[in-house]
Amino acid sequence: MEQSVELMIDDKNMIVMKLLHYFITEKNYNPIILQGVENEIWLENLDEDYKIIRIVSSYIHNDEQFRFDMFKTKRIMRKIKKKTLSLKMNTLSIFLDLGENVNLGDNITKDVDCLKILEEQDFKNSQIVTNTFPDLTKKLKYSEEGLQLFAKITNDINVHNKTDAEKMDEVFKQRVPYVTYFLIGFCMLLYFFPILFGSYDYVIANFSIFPRAIRAGEYYRLLTGAFLHGSLVHLLFNCYALFVIGSQLENFLGRTKYLFVYLFSAVTASLTSMLFLGNGVSIGASGAIFGLMGSLVYFGYHYRVYLGNIMKSQIIPLILFNLLLGFVLPGIDNFAHIGGLIGGSLITISLGIKYKSSAFEKINGWIITFIYLSFLIYLGFVYSVQ
Repeated sequence: MEQSVELMIDDKNMIVMKLLHYFITEKNYNPIILQGVENEIWLENLDEDYKIIRIVSSYIHNDEQFRFDMFKTKRIMRKIKKKTLSLKMNTLSIFLDLGENVNLGDNITKDVDCLKILEEQDFKNSQIVTNTFPDLTKKLKYSEEGLQLFAKITNDINVHNKTDAEKMDEVFKQRVPYVTYFLIGFCMLLYFFPILFGSYDYVIANFSIFPRAIRAGEYYRLLTGAFLHGSLVHLLFNCYALFVIGSQLENFLGRTKYLFVYLFSAVTASLTSMLFLGNGVSIGASGAIFGLMGSLVYFGYHYRVYLGNIMKSQIIPLILFNLLLGFVLPGIDNFAHIGGLIGGSLITISLGIKYKSSAFEKINGWIITFIYLSFLIYLGFVYSVQ
């Protein structure tokens, strides 16, 4: 029984298994499920130089068949690019059964590099492998053989996939958005209580975003103004937007990061608003909400394999529509929206996305965030009063 099963695992299939083991467990590539594609495996990792690894085991006899294969590959790549919002998608196609009549040098295709591999030794002679995956040839060597090797590779891939699935469940698991509920409740409290006690005008006069008062030392207005609203419609619209966007982002980022993003976005929105208000005042949570949308875009970019369609069809159009609306309709502080949008995006880069952001990205994020905040403070407190 053992001998008959081992005969089924020929050299080509074993190379496929070893490549899958390497790219999935070592390089964190994930399989792509494609309908109607046979005898080839597609793997994606949008953080690598080669976003797509394609392992082709079907026999390609001549240049004509090869060009048709490239045509199909390009078509699939375009679909993946649209889904993942990728501008460029370098792909490495590894052919395990390429005929002698196919000349790769005569069939160079933009964004698609090709390798002809007949045996494992061929990886050592590939400059692409040497430059991009220098540890590949070493990782293809195992002490196990035959069924033991097959069992090891299968088990390692299953364990890796299970770990990845647990991570995704943790990131996308639905939780009660307590912080979002608190922010909504606080906004409502600061609207209805002053009205009930006849102090609404006093609250607006003393806690709204008023540049002259802020420059005079009332810095708390940068934050308090983001919790005040001018009408019931204004309040309900922002609370609804906060509930829809905030409850999702709070799940994705976690409560502490989410609250930090909201408050920082509110402050940067107020600072940007100061530059254009003159002697006017501004109130409302919309600047902070735009910061949440900017944060959601950055999160969605890292998880665009899962959220690419939603980003393209809902989130980005929503941001653009509301920005356009702010420029068309009077009485909307669109500069606060822009300031909050940028602030929310930058602070999210600094805080990082779970399982995605590197220390290098977060350090760069903090540097850019500090520069952005310093620039707004300079414009609001120094440049604008000269």
